[in-house]
Amino acid sequence: MSATDDNPGGSSALDATPSAYQEVQRSPEFVSLRRRWRGFIFTMSAIFLGWFLVYVLLSDFAYGVVNTIATIYVRFANKNLDDDAEALKQRVEGNL
Repeated sequence: MSATDDNPGGSSALDATPSAYQEVQRSPEFVSLRRRWRGFIFTMSAIFLGWFLVYVLLSDFAYGVVNTIATIYVRFANKNLDDDAEALKQRVEGNL
């Protein structure tokens, strides 16, 4: 006979008292916080998906816009990223 056979409902006396985490999860403050967080996440996901689709369409039909963006990024990377990335690469490769 197993422990679950003693109690056909599958719950025990321990399950009757909610844990601190369960109490917090059921609280109105947590529900409100989770609702706001989900609203933010879903909104930002939709905005990102929309931007990505616009970017894909721009890359097909507006080469000039995409080329401008790429040029701006290359200038930024050359000025702000490449030297540090190269130094990091040399340091990592030197430790191998």
